[in-house]
Amino acid sequence: MKIGFICTGNSARSQMAEGFARRLAGILKINIQVYSAGSKPAKEINPLAIEVMKEKGIDITSQRPKGLEAIPYGELDLVITLCDSAKQTCPVLPGSKMVHWDLPDPASFEGTIEEKLEFFRKVRDEIEERVWDLLQSLQLRKVNSA
Repeated sequence: MKIGFICTGNSARSQMAEGFARRLAGILKINIQVYSAGSKPAKEINPLAIEVMKEKGIDITSQRPKGLEAIPYGELDLVITLCDSAKQTCPVLPGSKMVHWDLPDPASFEGTIEEKLEFFRKVRDEIEERVWDLLQSLQLRKVNSA
């Protein structure tokens, strides 16, 4: 199974989702390929996304923002958009399931560095919970179809 997490900039939410999906798929022993991309990719991953993921023991520094053309978009079995902009701009793929998680953009949050970090953590934790639930449901489907 191939899963793609799609956002606008591919600098925070989708990168965190990709990091969690890779880690949790390993824990659950689920054979999936995970990608993230953006409809208008940023130049780099937001440093605060890197920092809050390190707090969870996940290193996303080797990941890079990329556009839809840089991943096998047409081959994805599941496309998860993480923002309304991506939901509106992503092409619909016949045969693939489309899911939308409307998550706030931590990169656009205004405040002190500590307030920004706290907001990134809140969004990160929401992503972790949703990815965990998603992968557990995939694992159950695999068990039930065996």
